[in-house]
Amino acid sequence: MVFHMKTTLNIDDTVMGRLRREAARQGKTMSELVEAALRLLFQSGTRRSKPKLGPLPTFRSGGHLVDIADRDALYDVMEGRR
Repeated sequence: MVFHMKTTLNIDDTVMGRLRREAARQGKTMSELVEAALRLLFQSGTRRSKPKLGPLPTFRSGGHLVDIADRDALYDVMEGRR
């Protein structure tokens, strides 16, 4: 016997639109597509390796504009009041 669980997911509107169109194109429900995608994800078995990154770039910023420990000064700069 197969059991199904009903749940709520928060999905970006753009992704949901694509899911809805693809489900209609394939003549399947959105639930069937999401379940199939999750099964593929879990079956892949191969872990994705982390990309090998070189050293982070450095640059000269011209000095500090604000002490980030001073919340009020930081907000003033962010809101263009300085």
